[in-house]
Amino acid sequence: MTLNEFMELQERVANGEEFCFNYQNEEYWLSQNPEGYYLTRVRGSYTQEFDTSEALFRNGTIEGRFLSEVYIDLKW
Repeated sequence: MTLNEFMELQERVANGEEFCFNYQNEEYWLSQNPEGYYLTRVRGSYTQEFDTSEALFRNGTIEGRFLSEVYIDLKW
C-alpha cells in the first residue's frame, strides 16, 4: 500500500467504510459501530477498540508495530 492509499484508507474509515486486508499472511478487519472503531485480527478474533478513527490509526498495532509503520506491507 502506498502512502496515498493509506491516507485514503484513513479518510474512508472515518467516513464509515469497513475494510479487510492482509499482513504477513494474517487477515485483519477495520470496522466500526456506534460504540467505536475496531482493528481485528481474524485468527483468534483479537480486537483493539478505539473511540475515533484517528485514534485507531494513531494507536492501532499489528504485532507490536503501529499501523503507520507497517502500512506499506498491507495487502488488499
